[in-house]
Amino acid sequence: MNEPLLDELRAVCGAASVLHEPVQLLTYECDALPHLRQTPAVVVLPRSASEVQQVVRLCARERIPFVARGHGTGLSGGALPVAGGVVISLARLNRVLEVDIPNRRVTVEPGVTNLEITRQVAPFGYYYAPDPSSQQVCSIGGNVAENSGGAHCLKYGFTVHHVLEVEAVLPDGELVHVGSTLPDAPGPDLLGLIIGSEGTLAVVTKVVVRILRKPETVQTLLAAYNTISEAGSAVSEIIAEGIVPAAVEMMDFLAIRAAEAAVHPNFPPADTVLIVELDGPAAEVRELFAIVEAICRRTGATTVEVAQTDEQRMRIWKGRKAAFAAMGRVSPNYYVQDGVVPRTRLPEVLGRIRALSERSGLGIGNVFHAGDGNLHPLICYDESVPGQAALAEEVAGEILTYCVEAGGSITGEHGVGADKKEYMPRMFSDDDLDVMQKVRDALDPQRICNPGKVLPTPRLCGEVPGPYRAHPVETAGLGERF
Repeated sequence: MNEPLLDELRAVCGAASVLHEPVQLLTYECDALPHLRQTPAVVVLPRSASEVQQVVRLCARERIPFVARGHGTGLSGGALPVAGGVVISLARLNRVLEVDIPNRRVTVEPGVTNLEITRQVAPFGYYYAPDPSSQQVCSIGGNVAENSGGAHCLKYGFTVHHVLEVEAVLPDGELVHVGSTLPDAPGPDLLGLIIGSEGTLAVVTKVVVRILRKPETVQTLLAAYNTISEAGSAVSEIIAEGIVPAAVEMMDFLAIRAAEAAVHPNFPPADTVLIVELDGPAAEVRELFAIVEAICRRTGATTVEVAQTDEQRMRIWKGRKAAFAAMGRVSPNYYVQDGVVPRTRLPEVLGRIRALSERSGLGIGNVFHAGDGNLHPLICYDESVPGQAALAEEVAGEILTYCVEAGGSITGEHGVGADKKEYMPRMFSDDDLDVMQKVRDALDPQRICNPGKVLPTPRLCGEVPGPYRAHPVETAGLGERF
């Protein structure tokens, strides 16, 4: 990073907002997947969309790769810096720009936290539905990049179902508005292209989300089981009854032990706990909740605890949402993976994961959105023991293989990022991957916008940060660059 370019960045964002000293850059070496690290050349902290636009234009002019970063809570290395590149931190774009209750929408900058939207609209009787476990700290910009979901995504969907419009800076520095206030606008779904693209197509600088009216009533139960297959049977029976709960969550014994050590939710001793929540009109919830409770008892629940107050309900959810961070109480290190399997295949895949745990010698805690089959296995290891970190990565990869073999996916909501890109060929053909690359090249022909993420490398059309150098085969007219 040459001094004249640093001076230009300082002129755009201010000297205090351009970080390039080694100690200053340590914070930005990784996101919440710390085993992947890379030091950027410089970090900039713009305060407006205009500043973001100017920074991106400078990067485009110099053909310098850049990575947009939210609050760094991503779990797939999606915000991993590029060597010699720029990190554009959006943490200071953190204003709530408009709360429009009559039209049920809120306009925010990307650095606003997920939970802050609900805080803003709660006095009016509304809330924002997507609720990842990190909702107190994760940013809306990151939610858009990863298409985040959360415990209540079974009924209410993911981020893509709650975003109406975005303002974004394209890799050449052009500022665009994508989406519409209309519920079903005509034309191609460009908004759906941006959401979940993991920061590889644009830098989002403004987001318009829709909010929902708080339900009339909410009821939550926690059921304890001696086996994970019994809990899985309860989930299948609940869905088979035509009931769509607001949330269906499961935790196994290792995750339960960690949560108890960290936040003391007083879960009953069990191999597996199942959390089911219904919301909606009081009469409907009352009738359906009785069916759910009967199913839990019929499928072998040893304990069924029904939350009688908001405090009891929040205690149950505190235990569930603390599960990821709580694993630090039972293991020096852990590796969070994220895959999806069909609901009916959950017992089979979880059985394979337990067998893998015994075979590898590594503890694996399981926390998952059982209603839609989204697994979050937490692989425990000790990096001070030679070879264990590498073994944890191998175990994580094998779990993804189980998911694909069961007809599922390598990711549900954490994204592919840098962590799982090499597993993409297990789900997609070479033609599929080439089409994805062509879409990216249409918006980012220089391949400078979060390069090295999502698509596997090396490939014949692999991403190479910085200026493109023609291959001799291409120069001779014998090959085509995709």
